[in-house]
Amino acid sequence: MNNIEDLLPDYINILNQEKLAKYLISKNSPALFDKYDLTKNLWKIHNDLLKKINMSDYEPEISLLDLKIELASRIFKKCNLCENKCNIDRRITEGKCGVKQSKIASEFLHIGEERTLIPSHTIFFSGCTFNCVFCQNWDISQKKCGVYIKPSKLVDIIDSRKKQGSRNVNWVGGEPTPNIYYIFKTLKKMNFNLPQIWNSNMYCSLDTINLLNGVFDVYLTDFKYGNNKCAKKLSQINKYFEIVSRNHKIAYENGEILLRHLIIPNHIKCCSKPLWGLWLIYYST
Repeated sequence: MNNIEDLLPDYINILNQEKLAKYLISKNSPALFDKYDLTKNLWKIHNDLLKKINMSDYEPEISLLDLKIELASRIFKKCNLCENKCNIDRRITEGKCGVKQSKIASEFLHIGEERTLIPSHTIFFSGCTFNCVFCQNWDISQKKCGVYIKPSKLVDIIDSRKKQGSRNVNWVGGEPTPNIYYIFKTLKKMNFNLPQIWNSNMYCSLDTINLLNGVFDVYLTDFKYGNNKCAKKLSQINKYFEIVSRNHKIAYENGEILLRHLIIPNHIKCCSKPLWGLWLIYYST
């Protein structure tokens, strides 16, 4: 087994200030689009820009990150950020995730993550796309809690944590997926060369995984189940294995991954063993 540092060379280079965090590259990559244009046209511009990043020496008036913010705002109004696909206007009501306006349950320097990530500035959102019977964070994932913090204020907090020694910004929950619009607006106001970590159950939609590309440096992922039956029973989720497998494959193509698997009692044969092959795929090189 390789050392974690060997699996995250780009992350290490950002820490050493030898490379820019991806969100800064997106923020400094010019984009030309009309905010009144059709969504399908914006996606074409977005995908074309991702194929060939053309970073400017200065922050452009309109950037690739701005385009991602515009697309995220449109999805927010008919939400399909995760594969529950509630298709509701989250400015008005909450979806299955329980999230309307993004609320932060806590933020602190976390020393319980993998060695190379700590101290990690973890930002915990309330609400979740899952309803796991064994959730260790049930008090924030299943209950309405937390406070809204203006993106500019959160940037100040991130700055203070950076000065205290944080090595990254770790967006987690609950689940960060319902909060991607808020996260992007926060990143728009940031200029710190800090790695950005997407700490997720990976049950996001194809639109969301596409928006994450070019913004997040590390996918700190959670792959719980080796089949759909267990996911439905324990987390009330449909088509789990196909969706989460798809998103891991895309994330692996777009960034660096640390894949976690929760070993559930009496679920070795049905869940753990089917996932061992994924470790060989992701970590064999």
